[in-house]
Amino acid sequence: MKYQSTRSLHTQAVSAAEAIKNGLAPDGGLYMPTEIPAITKDELTDLLHKDYPTRAAYILKKFLDDYTEEELLEDCRAAYGEDRFPGGAAPLSHPSRQISMLELWHGPTSAFKDMALQIMPRLLSRALVKTGEKRTAMILVATSGDTGKAALEGYRDIPQIKIKVFYPADGVSRVQKLQMITQKGENVEVAAIRGNFDDAQSGVKRIFADREIAEQLNARDTFLSSANSINWDRLAPQIVYYVSVYLDMVLANKISMGEVIDVCVPTGNFGNIFAAFIAKKMGVPLGKLVCASNKNNVLTDFLESGTYNRNRTFHTTISPSMDILISSNLERLLYLTVGAEKTAEYMNKLSSDGIYTLAASEIQAIRENFYGAYTDEETTKETIRRVFAENGFLIDPHTAVAYHAAEQYVAESNSSRPIVVASTASPFKFAADVLCALTKKDPVDPLAALDELSHLSHVEIPMPLSGIGERTVRFPAVIDAVDMADSVLAFANA
Repeated sequence: MKYQSTRSLHTQAVSAAEAIKNGLAPDGGLYMPTEIPAITKDELTDLLHKDYPTRAAYILKKFLDDYTEEELLEDCRAAYGEDRFPGGAAPLSHPSRQISMLELWHGPTSAFKDMALQIMPRLLSRALVKTGEKRTAMILVATSGDTGKAALEGYRDIPQIKIKVFYPADGVSRVQKLQMITQKGENVEVAAIRGNFDDAQSGVKRIFADREIAEQLNARDTFLSSANSINWDRLAPQIVYYVSVYLDMVLANKISMGEVIDVCVPTGNFGNIFAAFIAKKMGVPLGKLVCASNKNNVLTDFLESGTYNRNRTFHTTISPSMDILISSNLERLLYLTVGAEKTAEYMNKLSSDGIYTLAASEIQAIRENFYGAYTDEETTKETIRRVFAENGFLIDPHTAVAYHAAEQYVAESNSSRPIVVASTASPFKFAADVLCALTKKDPVDPLAALDELSHLSHVEIPMPLSGIGERTVRFPAVIDAVDMADSVLAFANA
């Protein structure tokens, strides 16, 4: 299996290990496999009664063929074991007759990013060996909240790796911020950015594209890589749980093998829902992929009009991990839809003008698989309140955005198919907003809200979040995006 840039078919194709090590293609594009491997009904049947690590190793092997089966199974068992995912990774629950929830937040940081970021450092470490790399890998991460903590936790104290996380100073919840700035590890560093997530993400991409910085880092025996979903080894593990949830729906007698289910994903950077699309392309019987946005509904507008326009007001919402106007992984979908040459053209237009428009046939091809919906702030709160009152399920604001979007899709399409909602964060990670939604009272201190929400719902606070306010705090620098490169060079010298 070789990997090619989304922006050029003329750049050299690389192995999976090289794509993982590099993170981003030399021309600024994202790596994509040159073919999508198939999974047959017989293979799905064989995986039906396997545990999650075994399923994960089997699916990953199809994409990472320069890793051995033994290596992948060892890494998957270590990443998804009971000590990291008590009770098992990615459990399925059923809040209503038609809607099921894929609970992706039972890992070390109480967010779905753990599903990829617990195994990603292991894959990178092996990639460094496989490619003969002796330099230190400097992982750069832009985060809207959850990726940062999950990456810090996954990469902490891993040999031959340093990790630096940039987050918007006023664009993450207090709990998310506390999780990051109390992170343990000798090889980790965080910095707050004046601006929003897109400013941080664009800054990281500029650093990757700067040859002078690369040369300065190389002189320090360091090179750049990424833990954002622009890196294929962040996205590949996400494909696994869409294969796995289909099998669990069969085991739960919600469907028979071969029946089609729909999937709804709360979406900001488009990586999570794109992973579902890859699972569908492999042959998993997935139907419509519902792309759920919050008030920053740039993707909903794109799916309706065919125009992607980031030139709009940026909204800070109670679902901050979705507060994104530049959805990086949409580039991968464009590549599969229109090819590398046109993808490069559209990405150049996005960079220069902040807008591009697909041809009618191109957006129609995308609509065959995707449906866009969005949920405003008041409806998000109402959904949290209603789902708890009617079904006894406590959900966070991101999951609420998707739950309402799933209901909207079912109503508008008159679909009778089962639909799985990706539940991406523990409600306790956003305790103040969830408590406010349930009680209709003014927000309280986030740390006090943890206890109050636990008493109200009779649900225990997850271990990763208990005692968070008592940990040692690192006070990160607050910098402008233009100073990000200097901070990276300084960290390389540290």
